Amino acid sequence: MTRRRRSRRPRDDEPGRYPRTARVNELCREIVADELERVDDDRLDLVTITHVNVDPDLRRAVVEFSRLGRDEDVAGVALAEHRVRLQAAIARQARLRRTPELSFRPDEVIRTGARIEQLLREHRQPGDG
Repeated sequence: MTRRRRSRRPRDDEPGRYPRTARVNELCREIVADELERVDDDRLDLVTITHVNVDPDLRRAVVEFSRLGRDEDVAGVALAEHRVRLQAAIARQARLRRTPELSFRPDEVIRTGARIEQLLREHRQPGDG
């Protein structure tokens, strides 16, 4: 009698594999972004969820956001007020061992990129195309 080989489940750290934490980060980003569309709060107009970084133990998650052309501090306060609702959406939609506690901060990458663009525009020489 011949033995059947069991198929081995690929590990997250193998090349070409999408790690579990990256999948959880993206799933939480999508859920929070979708739930924000349902929130009726003018302070959250033009807010974009750019990234979510969930701790490997799923206890905490940092949600990075951008607010196009508006004060990000106001949006941060509004997001903190709706934190429980956003966490509940993650609990409902994601199959996770635990629901991470959310905290919010503006996305520094976008802010830094805008600052670099501003500096480049200011230092542009006349006649440059």
